[in-house]
Amino acid sequence: MLSPDLVGRTFKGADTTTVSAEAISKFAAVVGENNLAVAPPTFAISITLDQSQKLLQDSGLDWTRVVHGDQKFEIKRPIIAGDKLVCSSTIESARVMAGNEIVTVRSDLHSGAELIVSTWSTLVVRA
Repeated sequence: MLSPDLVGRTFKGADTTTVSAEAISKFAAVVGENNLAVAPPTFAISITLDQSQKLLQDSGLDWTRVVHGDQKFEIKRPIIAGDKLVCSSTIESARVMAGNEIVTVRSDLHSGAELIVSTWSTLVVRA
């Protein structure tokens, strides 16, 4: 069970990810996107997923029972090749519903002081 003390905890990534045209092209091919001028809207998850998993790594969640419940994106501007992005992830909420634990993590991608994209991942730990 996730400790309520972890709600509000933020993991700030120390590494900068430089987005390459090749990374955008590979992701776009997988999702069937032809416009390679900007990254597809869901490209951010390819960066934020690792950070959010690191945040939850020692949280006490039973990963054998985790299913993905929801995903949303708030895009301030498109990601483009050459962007240098830093990710931070925050546990926004944790609750129990019908015996299931539900955890929501927000991840923010910044280029310098500019917020580029926020993502929210909701995970359900089945009872």
